[in-house]
Amino acid sequence: MVSGADFPARRPGFARWLSASNDITQQFLAIGGRPDFISMAGGLPAAELYPAAAIAEAAQKALARWGATALEYGPVEGFPALRQFIAERVGRQAGRSIGPENVLLTVGAMQALDLIGKVLIDPGDPIVVQFPTYVGALDAWRMRAPSYRLLDWSPDADSQALRGAQFVYTVPNYSNPTGVLVPTAARQALLERVLAAGTWLIEDDPYLPLQYSGAAGPSILELHGRMAPEGPYDGPVIYLGTLSKSIVPGLRVGWVIAPSAMIQALAIAKQSSDLSSSMLTQAIALELLESGHEEQHVPTIIRHYTERRDALCAAARSELAEWFDWEIPPGGMFVWMRRRDPAIDTDALYQYALREKVAFVPGSVFDPAGKLTSAMRVNFSRNAPSVLQEGVARLAAATRHYLRKNS
Repeated sequence: MVSGADFPARRPGFARWLSASNDITQQFLAIGGRPDFISMAGGLPAAELYPAAAIAEAAQKALARWGATALEYGPVEGFPALRQFIAERVGRQAGRSIGPENVLLTVGAMQALDLIGKVLIDPGDPIVVQFPTYVGALDAWRMRAPSYRLLDWSPDADSQALRGAQFVYTVPNYSNPTGVLVPTAARQALLERVLAAGTWLIEDDPYLPLQYSGAAGPSILELHGRMAPEGPYDGPVIYLGTLSKSIVPGLRVGWVIAPSAMIQALAIAKQSSDLSSSMLTQAIALELLESGHEEQHVPTIIRHYTERRDALCAAARSELAEWFDWEIPPGGMFVWMRRRDPAIDTDALYQYALREKVAFVPGSVFDPAGKLTSAMRVNFSRNAPSVLQEGVARLAAATRHYLRKNS
């Protein structure tokens, strides 16, 4: 008989899952539910801004309109009417022809990252990632065991680093974790290197609606459209979007835009994962989009998030400027703070922050090698300005205690 204690050792796959778990990620997700803690860790929208009444109305309309169709298993590729809507919307945004055959609806953009890993990564395959890298992408691909190369955004960078890579992964708009907006010239140069190298480019764009100062500029998908001949879309950009930031995460509606052959491959991988995403939530999403609710709701989000971003940065100038540098992000949900004092290790500082009942995300979780201990990600979207001010004060107290103990 195999005992419970022996099970991981006797089942290597199970043991690999345990060793791959991200303890810090699990901790800050758990902390988010504790009333005595101030979490500035998770990349979460403001729950009090969720449009519950509009969603309830959309649900009634969706059921009246679609009936049992919205309650059935559906096509693996997603609710057909929503696929058509997303195809037309992304096509307008990108200035190119996109059809429903180029759209796969997913359970948020996270499922899209997981499916891309299943289709494109074998153990040891090289992939090129924007650095620092979204921790969700690293988690999605961890069990595929790729090797990592770090993306150089320089316009004159050599395309040789991209050759042989399965794909390049980017978050050019208000990147998670840094909040950086990549300039159009750098996007264009990267696209040209991708085309020269003959690989895929994953453009993950969840934060596009969250623009606080200035515009994001053209997507890489749009830049490719300016270069490409007319006809069916054939890549190399695989574009990811979601409603989690512009409406609510609970709908779990995201999408992939890709050549039809890639959509078919991803759909096969998806079928073995969930058979069919919720037709009901996709029908509700369609009602919200067709009614123009997203366009009405996003300005409210932006108004509140701008106030919260500014409150966080003002508090940081007062409390943290002695130890950290940062830029005010033009969009997104995060401020990326980099140490001024080389004595600060943000992995170690995190433990002191927990004692002060405040949480952030250390930079190491955004590094494939886990070595980035000079920075931290601080979220501003979830908490009211007064809570953010208290959270920064606690973080300053933690930093003082850490430096006293480690000087």
